[in-house]
Amino acid sequence: MIDYPAAQAVALVVETGSFERAARALSVTPSAVSQRVKQLEERLGVVLIERGNPCTATEKGAWLCRHIEHVGILESELLQQMPGLRGEAERRVTISIAANADSVGTWFLSAIAPFTRGSEHLVNIAIDDEGHTAEWLERGRVLAAVTSFGDPVRGCRVTPLGALRYQATASPEFCSRHFADGVTPASLVAAPALTFNHKDRLQQDWVRLATGEVVAFPTHWLPSTQGFVDACVLGIGWALNPVSLVADHLSAGRLVEIAPRVTLDVPLYWQVSRFAADRLPELTRSVVMAGRRELVQ
Repeated sequence: MIDYPAAQAVALVVETGSFERAARALSVTPSAVSQRVKQLEERLGVVLIERGNPCTATEKGAWLCRHIEHVGILESELLQQMPGLRGEAERRVTISIAANADSVGTWFLSAIAPFTRGSEHLVNIAIDDEGHTAEWLERGRVLAAVTSFGDPVRGCRVTPLGALRYQATASPEFCSRHFADGVTPASLVAAPALTFNHKDRLQQDWVRLATGEVVAFPTHWLPSTQGFVDACVLGIGWALNPVSLVADHLSAGRLVEIAPRVTLDVPLYWQVSRFAADRLPELTRSVVMAGRRELVQ
C-alpha cells in the first residue's frame, strides 16, 4: 500500500520548494516532514527529492507527485458528489501545466482565468520553450502543456490551438544604423539580436526564412518576454516578438519591422493527459476557445 501521508509530504516539498514551507502546510514540524520523506525514499530505494534551494523532484519523485495530483483530483470529484466527507481544512488541488513564456505573456493567462475562477483548483505553470514543454508531459511532471509538438504524447490527447505570430522588430535608430540597406546576411552579422535562452531558435528560424541562409549573428541573452519588447524599444537589439505585444509600439513608431511582411508563425497545440481531460474538461475547453480566438488560424 502507498504511504499517502509520506507521499503527500514529498509532493508538498516539491510544490513549495522547501521542507519548512511543506511543514507549515501540513501543520507539522520540518523534522517530521523530513522523516516521512526519508522513510519513503528508503522503502522505495530511490531518491525522490533533490535537496536544494528550491527543492525539486527527481524523475521518480515527479511521477509520485503526479500520482498525488491525480488522487487530489479524484477526491475533489468525490467531494462534489458527497460533500459530507469534507474535513475542516480541505487542501485545494494544484494542477501542473507547462507552457512557453510567450504564450504566458500574451494569451494563456486569459485562457485559464475562467477555469481558475470557476474551480477549487490551483495552477502551477512551468515555463519552457514551446519545443520542449511536451517533454514535461513525457516525464510525468505536468498534466497538460502548450507545445509546438503536434504528435500525441503517450497517454495524452492533442488539440490544435492555432499559431503564435511573430514580427522581427527593432527601434528606428537601431534599424537605420544596422539595416539601412535592408536585412542581409552581411548586415545581420553586425546587428546584435536578443535570445531568450539556449533553447530559443526563433531568431535563427526567422533569419533563415528572411534570407534563405544560416547566419551566425551576435546576441544578447534575455529570458523575459516583456524584456524583449523593452530592449527592442531601447535600441539594445532586434528580436522576434509576438504581434500582440508590439502592435502599439509599431503604431506609435517606437518600433519598426526590420523586414516588413516577413512574419514567423509557430503552431501551438494543447496536450493534456487523458486522466485530466476526462475530469477537467472545462480547462481544455477554456484553453482551446482562447487559443482559437487569440491565435492565427
